[in-house]
Amino acid sequence: MTAPTPVIPVPPADLPGTLGALRAAGHQYRTVKQELRDNLLARMRSGETRFPGIVGYDDSVLPEVERALLAGHDMVLLGERGQGKTRLIRSLGALLDEWTPVLPGSVLNEHPMHPLTPASRAQVAEAGDELPIGWLHRSMRYGEKLATPDTSVGDLIGDVDPIRIAQGRTLGDPETIHFGLVPRTNRGIFAVNELPDLAERIQVALLNVLEERDIQVRGYQLRLPLDLLLVASANPEDYTNRGRIITPLKDRFGAEIRTHYPVDLELELALIRQEADLVAEVPEHVLEVLARFARAVRESPSVDPRSGVSARFAIAAAETVAGAALRRAGLLAASDTPDGRSEAAVARVGDAVSVTSTLRGKVEFESGEEGREIEILAHLLRTATAETFRAHLAGLDLSGFTALVDDGAAIETGELVSAAELLRQVGTVPGLAKVLDRLDLGDAPTSEEAAAAVEFVLEGLHLTRRLGKDVTDSGRTVYGGRG
Repeated sequence: MTAPTPVIPVPPADLPGTLGALRAAGHQYRTVKQELRDNLLARMRSGETRFPGIVGYDDSVLPEVERALLAGHDMVLLGERGQGKTRLIRSLGALLDEWTPVLPGSVLNEHPMHPLTPASRAQVAEAGDELPIGWLHRSMRYGEKLATPDTSVGDLIGDVDPIRIAQGRTLGDPETIHFGLVPRTNRGIFAVNELPDLAERIQVALLNVLEERDIQVRGYQLRLPLDLLLVASANPEDYTNRGRIITPLKDRFGAEIRTHYPVDLELELALIRQEADLVAEVPEHVLEVLARFARAVRESPSVDPRSGVSARFAIAAAETVAGAALRRAGLLAASDTPDGRSEAAVARVGDAVSVTSTLRGKVEFESGEEGREIEILAHLLRTATAETFRAHLAGLDLSGFTALVDDGAAIETGELVSAAELLRQVGTVPGLAKVLDRLDLGDAPTSEEAAAAVEFVLEGLHLTRRLGKDVTDSGRTVYGGRG
């Protein structure tokens, strides 16, 4: 199976087609940083969203990013993994003009009014106003490189092309150079992710790009004034403690901006809702359990704080829980359910147990906790469930649920227990309607949503020591007796 061909936007037909028409239209040449500044100010004045899709940074990170852009500064974003640094960097491209004029065929995306290379200047001088021009979409003006130890100067800046030398061109002629990623992003935004992982001798190659705005290749200098915004990301542990970014390079960034994880539960939930690709319905109280779980893992003394716990942890947890619900719906054929109706895929709090094993690889534990990883995560999940239970159902009379098992009866649930079977065991419970209301499941919940609420109450009662619980060899959960 072949990969899909990327769609290259087609410029509108009414854009000028020659340099003379471009001048007649009143077009003014602007640098990338002027362009970003003007478009950011226009969005501010119109009230338009400046950074769509960025959650939790409105009052902290984004104002600093805006100040850096308005000042015309290159910037480095510092933060632990999974704090949205790359997404924020990529969102900057939306602040560029939708279309910008270029010299057709120029690997440096040269502006027709501001050619860089001798060949381009000669081409403009010869053709004058009749020079044909092209148009570049802003989606094509963003370049990115994940810094790795094997990254070379040639990858970033460029190298001499021996074939062009053999064809008779001389050293010092820009036509002899095969340009790297940075100059090919001229008149755009270039990002270096995980900058500390770039070898120090390679970091030196970026010094001129950031300050003098020219490049050096193989010992001779090309006076090509590059026009770009350079943005880098780094983990603060690497950046400040290990000393793996050379001091002159740190000095050349105009702004150093610290990112962070969501500061409160609502922002954590908003991020999960926005990013998680859920294949089944996940009720709000289950999502809240997972959000609290992620925050508890992040704050746990058993977890290495220097590596952080990525926002992807909570997102993957929500997707795993949805997958568990879909698996139950797939395995429970209509003939297996008491009412003969196919099970709808709705997640329950018991489905979250699976994330403690599938997601432990996303967490770096302290060295003394080896072998206890799943135990620690299971404890934190129980804590998150109990906190969510108290937050939503505290003060509610739940005696109707505890009365279900007062006579020695038991309620059985689990991954392969259908909603109809669980509700049949429970029957009519006093207080269930208030529980459903507190959990925002509406006036007419489906049987699967009602079952999710019932299981949440049973688990909450167990965690608050009001109900006993046992897990059978077959993996089913049995609630019964006093905790």
